[in-house]
Amino acid sequence: MYVQAFKVGMRAPDDVSEAARLLDAGAFGAEHVVAVLGKTEGNGGVNDFTRALATLSFRMLIAERSGRKLEDVARHVPIIWSGGTEGVMSPHATIFTREPDRGAPRGQKRFTVGTAYTRDLLPEEFGTAVHARVAAEGVRQAIKDAGIDSPRDVHFVQIKTGALTTERIQDARRRGKDVVTGDTYKSMGYGRAAAAIGIGVATGEVDPARLTDVVVGSDFSVYSDVASTSSGVELMNCEVIALGNSVRSTSDLVIAHAVMKDALDVAAVREALRGAGFTADSELADAERERLVNVFAKCEPDASGRTRGRRHVMFDDSDINYTRHIRGVVNAVIASVTGDPMCYVSAGAEHQGPPGGGVVAVLARAR
Repeated sequence: MYVQAFKVGMRAPDDVSEAARLLDAGAFGAEHVVAVLGKTEGNGGVNDFTRALATLSFRMLIAERSGRKLEDVARHVPIIWSGGTEGVMSPHATIFTREPDRGAPRGQKRFTVGTAYTRDLLPEEFGTAVHARVAAEGVRQAIKDAGIDSPRDVHFVQIKTGALTTERIQDARRRGKDVVTGDTYKSMGYGRAAAAIGIGVATGEVDPARLTDVVVGSDFSVYSDVASTSSGVELMNCEVIALGNSVRSTSDLVIAHAVMKDALDVAAVREALRGAGFTADSELADAERERLVNVFAKCEPDASGRTRGRRHVMFDDSDINYTRHIRGVVNAVIASVTGDPMCYVSAGAEHQGPPGGGVVAVLARAR
């Protein structure tokens, strides 16, 4: 398989003009698009409708240019958004394409992408061990779809899952069922948590025997180093994008990852860059930056209320949610090394890396 990735800037959540220009130039065909992952300038909350607007806009573009029906694109092309581009983070989308091989595999591990959709969850299943198991099955399917043979070659798994709404909560209660929480915003955290544990189960990082309802959202010693999950009201299933390397791929790209121990862990950013073939001793030079496609990261403030021994107030700020603080910080840390503030940084990292940290993955053209 020949896999490519294209990063395009966006002037608004419905702006697909840069993607359209690439299609016009023949950079890729719309029929080969298998997934889209991006950042919108919304608030990242329950009522962040920029995600749905961006999804619809890209679906319409892909459908129009490929001749497929909109419903077919919706069922087969995961389009996942993380809301919130605080600080200097720039709104954008990364478009992943897959087409027949260009030449034969050369025995080197090169970039690949796989996708999967799970069934819809019932409101009473949401944020529970059932949710995690459903996610795990979806991740296994996506890894297989990518042609990845070993969990060691999985470097970043993105899941978009749903959230509870007042209507969904009432539906469960009318049927005599309990839900994990009656707070719609908190439900997003439970959704991210369950999906992340599911990733860990699928990659072998989490023992399935440890998977119980009690663990989800509470025992943060259970986590995956390659997990990135987001939650939104626009769906109730799990949409999965698995990124890794495979000897079956003929791509000219490669992906690597490291784990940030906290929001200031620039050493982990450099480690991930070196894994993708960069020198990374200082800010990337222009020639190196041209090889960089994108950086994908997950982040969370340290629950202790301190970063490297210093008190932070991200959890105490009643005006600005902590997710908005931390996204701006981590994006700036990454951009200070890459020189590019247009990268994917998502907050809310329950069970996604060690507490206070998270995965950072680098996608680049191989040397």
